[in-house]
Amino acid sequence: MQKGRPGNGGPFSLRQAVSKLACRMTTLITARLTLRSPRPGDLDDLHAIYGDGRAMRYWSSLPHGELDTTRAMLDTMIAAFADQPTYFIWDHSGRAIGAGGMHAPWEVGFILHPDHWRKGLAREAMSAIILHLWATTRAPALTADTDPRNAASIGLLAALGFVEAGRARNTFVVGGEWSDSIYFALARP
Repeated sequence: MQKGRPGNGGPFSLRQAVSKLACRMTTLITARLTLRSPRPGDLDDLHAIYGDGRAMRYWSSLPHGELDTTRAMLDTMIAAFADQPTYFIWDHSGRAIGAGGMHAPWEVGFILHPDHWRKGLAREAMSAIILHLWATTRAPALTADTDPRNAASIGLLAALGFVEAGRARNTFVVGGEWSDSIYFALARP
């Protein structure tokens, strides 16, 4: 037996090889966006998003003050995409302007740089991603969680067909401020 060849229990299994190939092949193209895997070169663009207080207003953490915080998150995103390509970078004209998709079992989320708000890009991206998730996962439904004050996300989820499934108080504390949650669900068609 040779070490390191697919299928013989070496460091590269057939499953890993197929996973890496699927990762490279999983790119979604919409009218204005390329939804693709995260890359190390996305660091500055992602830091511009995750470091922006407007984009992070209803997020579950404070804005990233340090580039290293964004770098650690990006490293996690890259590793996760290699195993399961379900959370995408939203590329517009060669720049990462957002991210979104399934980040936990059956739960979706998204973030978009404020310079690109109110242009329909989040709806465009998430519509394509949801179709991809139905085609590539066995999710019985997709879920989402948003702050009740986040009218834009609530509107987007409703436009995508999500319906309110419940509410909870004091679900996150970020920077000493408690926030509530509205939970949404989208049944598999």
